[in-house]
Amino acid sequence: VRLQTQPKPQPGQAPLYSGTFDCFRKTLVGEGVRGLYRGMAAPIVGVTPMFAVCFFGFGLGKRLQQRKPDDVLTYPQLFAAGMLSGVFTTVIMAPGERIKCLLQIQAATGETKYSGSLDCAKQLYREAGIRGVYKGTVLTLMRDVPASGMYFMTYEWLKNILTPEGKSVSDLSVPRILFAGGLAGIFNWAVAIPPDVLKSRFQTAPAGKYPNGFRDVLRELIREEGVASLYKGFTAVMIRAFPANAACFLGFEIAMKFLNWVAPGL
Repeated sequence: VRLQTQPKPQPGQAPLYSGTFDCFRKTLVGEGVRGLYRGMAAPIVGVTPMFAVCFFGFGLGKRLQQRKPDDVLTYPQLFAAGMLSGVFTTVIMAPGERIKCLLQIQAATGETKYSGSLDCAKQLYREAGIRGVYKGTVLTLMRDVPASGMYFMTYEWLKNILTPEGKSVSDLSVPRILFAGGLAGIFNWAVAIPPDVLKSRFQTAPAGKYPNGFRDVLRELIREEGVASLYKGFTAVMIRAFPANAACFLGFEIAMKFLNWVAPGL
């Protein structure tokens, strides 16, 4: 977020951060380890229901397209089911993303307006009502709907490829699940980064700066910083994508096996 929202330097001045590792170093030196987790309270509160709703949305999307429970879906159908999950998660994701972005950019600029996630939410609601809390929802949808489609389609595709001949997909080994989940995360973010940059800029901008929404943000970014600015933070995102999503899918698969063992008829 800090790389995506850093202000354009004045002529003759260097950018605030030269890249991912420079941002990491300056944050660590200036704010300590806690600075690396600035604004994480809101996402942490929402992460469990968000992933529950995400996988529920994917399952619902699959069922809506199946005529019989054992129908095998095509990859475009899996993509469509994944897109539905992105719609479901936006309701939970948008406020948390808004709060996280504001707290992180606040720490980078040194201006203290919010004392924490709860104070940030209260001030946003006081200033602009529920619309202030959900600012950037359309851009969150633009990010999560296609990215979630790619996420789940890639995971199912890789599971099929990695399943040995004559074996069931449900018997896939832990290393193969981790590999499939990690690569699915990378494919997800390859699609999500440009709208994520637009979302972060829009959510941290002063009220009224972009009256036409993402179109104004896109025009400004392209005009002032070029097309490459849509991929700001690429390295940081990709470093996180593989291990985070490998763990996510492994957790899901283990949870499903456990629940099927505890309540097989549920």
